[in-house]
Amino acid sequence: MELTTTVTLDEARSVARVALHGALNTDTAPAFEQRLNDVLAQGLALTVLDMKELDYISSAGLRVIFKAAKHTKSEGKRLAAANRKPHIDKVFEILKALPDMAVFANDDELDEYLTAMQEKTRDGE
Repeated sequence: MELTTTVTLDEARSVARVALHGALNTDTAPAFEQRLNDVLAQGLALTVLDMKELDYISSAGLRVIFKAAKHTKSEGKRLAAANRKPHIDKVFEILKALPDMAVFANDDELDEYLTAMQEKTRDGE
């Protein structure tokens, strides 16, 4: 599955909105990271990641988002995620609940876990 992004800049309000459509995974994360970095370089106060049409996120996608969040915070700016589907929201809940230590042997193991959790939530379990 591919990822497309639509960027809307509201310079008057100092807000950028990045709408994600598809899957943010190992294959799509590098291009998304470049696109997001280009948006962040605009220097707006708030960048919103609109996840209404995001169907899947892997550890590679999460890494890009958390790296961008760390960068925006260091610049005195904000990064927000909006309109998360329940299965995407579940991934963020899981990551908040994990301790700071690694609990997965590698990225593949983490991705398998995240995929299973998203499928369960999507299927209503």
